[in-house]
Amino acid sequence: MADLILKPGKARSLQRRHPWIFAGSVDRLEGRARPGDTVLVKDATGQPLARAAWSPASQIRARVWSFDPAVVIDHAWFKRTVAASVARRAGHPHLAGQEGLRLIHGEADGLPGVIADRYGPVVVLQLTSAGADKWREALVAALVQATGCQAVYERSDSEVRKLEGLEPVAGCVHGELPLPLTILENGVRLEVDPVAGHKTGFYLDQRDNRRLTGELAAGRAVLNCFCYTGGFSLQALAGGAASVVSIDSSGPALATAARNLALNPQLDPTRAEWREEDVFQALRALKAEGRRFDLVILDPPKFAPSAAHAERAARAYKDINLHGFRLLNPGGILMTYSCSGGVGLELFQQIVAGAACDAGVEGRVLHRLSAAPDHPIGLGAPEGEYLKGLVCQVG
Repeated sequence: MADLILKPGKARSLQRRHPWIFAGSVDRLEGRARPGDTVLVKDATGQPLARAAWSPASQIRARVWSFDPAVVIDHAWFKRTVAASVARRAGHPHLAGQEGLRLIHGEADGLPGVIADRYGPVVVLQLTSAGADKWREALVAALVQATGCQAVYERSDSEVRKLEGLEPVAGCVHGELPLPLTILENGVRLEVDPVAGHKTGFYLDQRDNRRLTGELAAGRAVLNCFCYTGGFSLQALAGGAASVVSIDSSGPALATAARNLALNPQLDPTRAEWREEDVFQALRALKAEGRRFDLVILDPPKFAPSAAHAERAARAYKDINLHGFRLLNPGGILMTYSCSGGVGLELFQQIVAGAACDAGVEGRVLHRLSAAPDHPIGLGAPEGEYLKGLVCQVG
């Protein structure tokens, strides 16, 4: 095993249990290590600190597997760590019985670069770091044993793999994928596409926020922007919304949304309107049509993947929130989200406040929202907090 020696003064973040070691903190590598190999991390004095996965192609040169330098990273370690992550979800009362569930959430579960989502009998695995990629076989075996799943489908096709010098990988790595695949979420049946859907097939992080949408929607005229496959829309209908207009630029996503509505015969399809349009243009067109709503949902894609993109993203967030506020009836509610890691909650609230001011409305925050509890945030790695949301009432 090679030793990764840190520069003087660069051990503090590790001592605070931050799992990333950046290139600028590395003094030298003693010995030889291939991408993904486990290295022993030492401070400048030679004191062992952690076991980590080596990634020479990335600016994050190593990701910590364990802050106990005596631990052996092997198949047995992954079996224990995966089982513990699955067990934590099983012990959480708000997650009991969920058919769609995140089982492993990267650094927060001690498995950097590893995402695993369960959709009924299927686990979808995403590996985004060199260390995770190297231990694919161990991770698959551990997931099968911990869950008893019928199939494991790998969706390691995200752009971030390029930063690790890795090629995209996708396909079934255990069992046979049953299709079509559906889950029941908060009383609503939804189709999940692990092969071509966004992320691992669906946005599980918004589960609790979709439930809140249903609770707020009763009797209201609802507008859902960037609706994707209709998760928020169907919860609004299930909650008793008077009408739901859903907008997305993707025809295939809207086709899935229509199938999702058909999967739920308890919902009234005459209350649903689906529009294939650019949301930015659609918001202006709705204003010109004189349309007004009681509940507006804005859940856009990631506008700022890093802090370097924050200024440009702020303009986009300002624009959609400005027009969202302008479409609200007095007393109406805006549910607005950002999944951009480069835009923190404080900045996001400032942007939304500025949009309300420009729209000429008085607003107040009723709720601050985040990801569901199966998407935890490591105390030592606050960068893991990417999803933030505000529920604002006007008038």
